[in-house]
Amino acid sequence: MANRIDSTFARLKDEGKAGFVAYVSGGDPTIEKSLEVLRALERAGADVIEVGVPFSDPLADGVVNQMAAQRALEAGATMPKVLELVREFRSQSEVPVVLFTYLNPVYTYGFEAFHHEAAAAGADGVLLLDLPPDEGSRNAELHELPDLKHIRLIAPTTPESRIETLCKASEGFIYYVSREGVTGAQTELSSGIEAQVAAIKRHTDLPVAVGFGISTPEQAAQVAKAADAVVVGSAIVKVVEQNASSPELAAKVEAFVKPLVQAAKSV
Repeated sequence: MANRIDSTFARLKDEGKAGFVAYVSGGDPTIEKSLEVLRALERAGADVIEVGVPFSDPLADGVVNQMAAQRALEAGATMPKVLELVREFRSQSEVPVVLFTYLNPVYTYGFEAFHHEAAAAGADGVLLLDLPPDEGSRNAELHELPDLKHIRLIAPTTPESRIETLCKASEGFIYYVSREGVTGAQTELSSGIEAQVAAIKRHTDLPVAVGFGISTPEQAAQVAKAADAVVVGSAIVKVVEQNASSPELAAKVEAFVKPLVQAAKSV
């Protein structure tokens, strides 16, 4: 069976549309409500959903996503519970799911076991923020398995030679981090996105998704002109935070995300 990530981007290419990738923290504010949020993202039109595995030391995340991870951990989220969350979501959905996490929780769980069990639960890919692809060849226990697509991050500061290496090691899509620093919504987009995406595409045929700082429909439309997909995370997580105790949480998330999706696909 074709991987859902590959199939989704092939469909988007045929349609001539940019994709929309949504990020939320798994288990925020609770596992049960998190499932409702995932389903709301699908209803809003998300093409790919990134589910964060809560970790106590998320160095690449800004305060919004750090607090989301903390809420999830305090509500009892664990790796097994996040995998069960994915399994529950997958029982009613074919939207691709990428697990977005750090090496520590994966290594603690068991690197090989994580790949097998995440795929069995219905995950399609993994983005390990702090595991360079070179480490797999140097450490047998970190050898990546074909169960999941391995998504790579490329930053504005990544040298050309490193971009080539990362592209060769990438699967599914490339996640271009459009600004330096940590995650978080911004009032203005970083400059040079179009040129950077073009530079990446010189080394790969994979789709390039652009994220970090996108929070409005206008920004989503602007990024969609240059990228194969738009990634929005912190702005969605903020909506979850603001409505964590509301019975309207899922509806609020759907209402916020739908215009972003529509803007990304209107270009």
